[in-house]
Amino acid sequence: MSADLNLFNQDDDESPFDAIRRIRPDGTEFWSARDLMPLLGYPTWQHFLPAIGRARSSAENQGQDIATLFTVDREKGGGRPREDFQLARFACYLVAMNGDPRKPAVAAAQAYFAIRTREAEVAPKPAALTGPELLAHAVIEAQAMIAAKDAVIAVLEPKAIVADKILDATGDYEVADAAKVISRAGAVTGRNRLFNDLNERGWIYRHQGDGKWRVRQTALNTGYMAELPQSHYHPKTGVLVLDPPQPRVTPKGIQRILKDYGVQR
Repeated sequence: MSADLNLFNQDDDESPFDAIRRIRPDGTEFWSARDLMPLLGYPTWQHFLPAIGRARSSAENQGQDIATLFTVDREKGGGRPREDFQLARFACYLVAMNGDPRKPAVAAAQAYFAIRTREAEVAPKPAALTGPELLAHAVIEAQAMIAAKDAVIAVLEPKAIVADKILDATGDYEVADAAKVISRAGAVTGRNRLFNDLNERGWIYRHQGDGKWRVRQTALNTGYMAELPQSHYHPKTGVLVLDPPQPRVTPKGIQRILKDYGVQR
């Protein structure tokens, strides 16, 4: 058995998933999404967010209380507050179910939270699960997982078709519209977050003169970004004034972002 799969061991009280479990003052438990991220094999928060987004959609489609399962937590530090989620046990289970199945660590988390969630639901709790009991629980959870994913696919498939049509278009999109397309395709983002992401990718930058966003030439050359010329007439002189061009994201750029977010198209 690989080291990753050893993350889940019914007889091991020192499981990494148990180690990062936190307890609130009222006695309820939760897991920090930031703490869970490396145990599921995700290198960055941006890569992990799509799995959280799909888990939230799955919970919402099942009629679950999203605010309780995925409590937004913005950690305050010296700079900008860092986004995090306080995940209930079932939320962790859904995140694992919607993670990259190719990652052994994700498979280990699926097994861990499936069994632990089932244990919490069953009373009285068995002292220890035997081999047959463990297999029975795994079969039950696998059946539930398949049913849940089929329901999610049925809901998301029309959105995916719409997103595919948009991505096949020849035009480009204002950043706010591009964020909507990316969200429809399964990644969690918004206008401001996407601007920050484009800046971190080195596709855009802030102009020192007017503070407006500009597209870097490398992003234009690769076809990931485009610019829309803008102008206006001076209200007093009537002279045409050239404004900073509007940054636009191309379909090629959107596909690259989705690929980096782990959303397969």
